[in-house]
This record gives sequence, C-alpha cells and structure tokens, in this order.
Amino acid sequence: MATLPNPLPRLTADPSGRALGLDLPTGRLVDATDDGPWHEPLLWHAEDRPAPGGWAALSPARSSGLLPVLLDVGGPHRGPEEWELSPDAMSYPGDHDAEEVLAEFWEEYAADEPDSDQDHSGKEKVVEVLGEQPALDGTVAPYGPLWPGLAAAIPLDADPDVRAAEIADSLTGSGSWLKDPRVALVPARRSADIPAAIGWCGPLNHENDVARLCAVLRSWEDRFGIRVVALTFDRLVLSVAAPPATAAEAEAVAAEHFAFCPDNIAQGSHKDLREYAEHEVLNGRVWSFWWD
Repeated sequence: MATLPNPLPRLTADPSGRALGLDLPTGRLVDATDDGPWHEPLLWHAEDRPAPGGWAALSPARSSGLLPVLLDVGGPHRGPEEWELSPDAMSYPGDHDAEEVLAEFWEEYAADEPDSDQDHSGKEKVVEVLGEQPALDGTVAPYGPLWPGLAAAIPLDADPDVRAAEIADSLTGSGSWLKDPRVALVPARRSADIPAAIGWCGPLNHENDVARLCAVLRSWEDRFGIRVVALTFDRLVLSVAAPPATAAEAEAVAAEHFAFCPDNIAQGSHKDLREYAEHEVLNGRVWSFWWD
C-alpha cells in the first residue's frame, strides 16, 4: 500500500494552515507514542473548545487529505499526548475483510450462548473448534452461536458529512458527556481509518490491531453512512446517516455491534441484544462503543 503524503508537517512553519487553504485556530501537533516521538505528526488539535460550527469549519481540510475528528482532552488521561498511541502496531484496514473480523469475534464471544441449544445444531461444532466460553445467559438472542451474517445496507437519510457535523456540534455543547472536546485533523484516506492512522489503542483488551476494527468501520461507512466523530482514551463515537428504521434491521445491526464491542451489551445497561437494539440502534444517529 502506498502511503499518502502527510500534510501536517507543513503546519510547523505555517500554524494557520493557510498554505493548505485553511484558517486554523491556535493548536498543537502531536507525535507522542508509546515508543517515543513518531517520525512525523500523527494529528493536529485545537487548543480551545470549539464554538458551534467548529467541525464544519474544518471541511476544506479534506482536499488536503486531513479528516476531522473530536478528541476529548479532559479526564485522567488529558488528551492524545498522554494516550497509548501505537501506530507501529497497526496494519492497513484495507487488508482485512469486515465480515471475517466480525465472524471471528462473534464465534469467540457467542459460542456458548446457552439459549441457542435447541435452535442451532451447529453449536457443538463451534464449541469443538473454539472451546467452551463463558455463558451469556441469553444475551445474544434471537441469534445463536453461529455468526448470523452482515446486516443489509440501509438507504441514507442524510449526507454523511452533514450528519457528522450535526453530531459533532451536539457533542461540543454544554450538555455533552465529553469532558473537554477539541477539534482535530488526522491524515487518513477515509474517516473509518482515523483510529488506525493515529495508532489509537482504546480497544486494547479486545483487539490490539485497531486496523481490523477499522475494516468494519469501512463496511459501516458503505452500508450505514457512519463517520468517526469522536475519540476519547477508550471510547469511539460514530455518526450514522442511515440508521436502522425497523426492529429487524436494528437487531441485525446490533449483532454486528456485539461482535465489534461485546462490552456494549454484556456489560452495558441493557439486558440483552434485543433491548440494546431497541434503545441504542433503532433510529439511532449516534453509535458509541467502549471497551473494558
């Protein structure tokens, strides 16, 4: 894979970004990783909390190969300079197949789902291959231990970048759960690649190579119009321009969410996949993931 030129070093001599057609607020370049300074900046982020429209103001950066994202610099980890960024540990998202990634995780975490014994004759085969897994007490019903397959694509109900700007504005308001958001720019081919591009390690206990999860995000871009809108030390927030509009659609997407981030359901506030689908996925314009 050919590496795209990184425009961020040009901001060292031109912090305003005018040479890139931008008018940036005061900000900083970040090259800190777990293994010391990276050979070039991984990202730029503003020094101050954005005003309404701050995300949309960065839209011209896309023509230079820079994509916007919100970063939370509040909380105990104080922002990306103190996060565990490991770009060396990441592969390329395009080298992975989204369905293969999700099927692998599904079969690992749902293989011993107890309520599936009578309805899914393939359980014995899955257990034979993967070994016994902790029981989930019906968490993944109506599905069983075998991967149910990808959910069907859904027609867009908004422009994905417009929806992303709307969600970003809502996350920078006074009522947002983000402690101290900053607008940032990341050199990436597409929004789905942003976590891998900066070496983000939020899902470390689930998957060390975040590029594999970015392959799923690429598929969600294509099928549901998602954009990566915000990152904290351990949380990923997506905007959704094609949200599921029926219970069946929501449950099919929720199955992918379970494989992508089992903690959302197994350790979340909803008792099972059906309830999660109803309250978090159905007509949901924001998807949020947190890994324990």
